[in-house]
Amino acid sequence: MRYLHTMVRVHDLEESLDFYCNKLGLIESHRQSYDSGRFTLVYLYAPLDAGQANVMQAPLLELTYNWDVGDYAGGRNFGHLAFEVDDIYQTCRKLMDAGVVINRPPRDGHMAFVRSPDAISIELLQKGGSLPPEEPWLSMGNTGSW
Repeated sequence: MRYLHTMVRVHDLEESLDFYCNKLGLIESHRQSYDSGRFTLVYLYAPLDAGQANVMQAPLLELTYNWDVGDYAGGRNFGHLAFEVDDIYQTCRKLMDAGVVINRPPRDGHMAFVRSPDAISIELLQKGGSLPPEEPWLSMGNTGSW
């Protein structure tokens, strides 16, 4: 397993970039905007991680800017921790066998969500390409929220 990123939602992208980059000193790695979903993702890394051969391998902070949402109440600005796993099906099976609820099963062979005992969302992402969809994951519904 490899730690990927922590996601936080921001209400003003430019104000947040000023804080995280200009004041805190983080560096923008890349960004993606999704017109259909009306959101922008901006990934930042710490200066000491710049020496890595590929900063995409560094732990990242993901700023999520939802174009149509002003503020977030009740701590919804914190999103999730993300980890890359070698085999998402095996990882989810191991977690289920240990009594962990799979809130969002890996129906697509690529992504799943679980929650910590403190209700922190944990995103699990398949390393490399998605695995072929398979049961029981393919027909498993969501449980709770993530």
